[in-house]
Amino acid sequence: MLEQLRVILFRPKYPENIGSVARACLNMGVSDLVVVDPYNFNMEKALPLATVHAKHVLESARIVETLAQAVDGCTAVFGTTARTGGWRKGIMNPETLTNVVDERLRSNGTVALVFGPEDKGLTNEETSVCSGLMTIPTSREGTSLNLAQSVVVTLYECFKKSLNGPFIPDGPPEERPATVQEQETMFHNFQDTLLAIDFLKDDNPEYWMLPVRRFFSKINLKRNEFNLLMGVCRQVQWFIKKNEPDSLSRK
Repeated sequence: MLEQLRVILFRPKYPENIGSVARACLNMGVSDLVVVDPYNFNMEKALPLATVHAKHVLESARIVETLAQAVDGCTAVFGTTARTGGWRKGIMNPETLTNVVDERLRSNGTVALVFGPEDKGLTNEETSVCSGLMTIPTSREGTSLNLAQSVVVTLYECFKKSLNGPFIPDGPPEERPATVQEQETMFHNFQDTLLAIDFLKDDNPEYWMLPVRRFFSKINLKRNEFNLLMGVCRQVQWFIKKNEPDSLSRK
């Protein structure tokens, strides 16, 4: 039911939590589990928490070295965080996130949910690849959730939304969404172009690009739209280069 939803555990510390997450994935109809650079992973410790029912989910989980490898092929990535403020703006709750995820899944995209290490969560650098961030509200007496608890709460909301029934499009298939890698390529191109026209400040362009990234995170960017924006960037950069003072003096 949620075949195109991917759960990514980024540098989890305890194999037992990985096993519990595998069981949560099975409970909520998710089979795509990816673990990034786990600390001291031990299948024997993880299996009892997965139980015999989710053994196949755990054993088929892919273990990769980097977050970039984990999100390969995804069209949207959403990270989880307990920290707010600073660079972390527009943070969603699970219900709001579910509406966005459902929209992306219904457009035939592959969506990833990224959960950070148990002790410190995702850093600003790691969240920079995310289309959006989510936090799970808790009481002030206990603000820390176990990794598997966070996963099951989030997937439960996604599962509930999916029960509304499968999306059957009318007419020809819709243009596929742009992958995360394509979006990153576009952002780098966009940044270079905005620097070239002095729209961004040279001192910290990544920071000044954040509003641009947030704007595009609200859009389910399609491949043909990606091609259009890349073409605009190429044309602007070509025009600037063509009309540089040095090139004009050579004419």
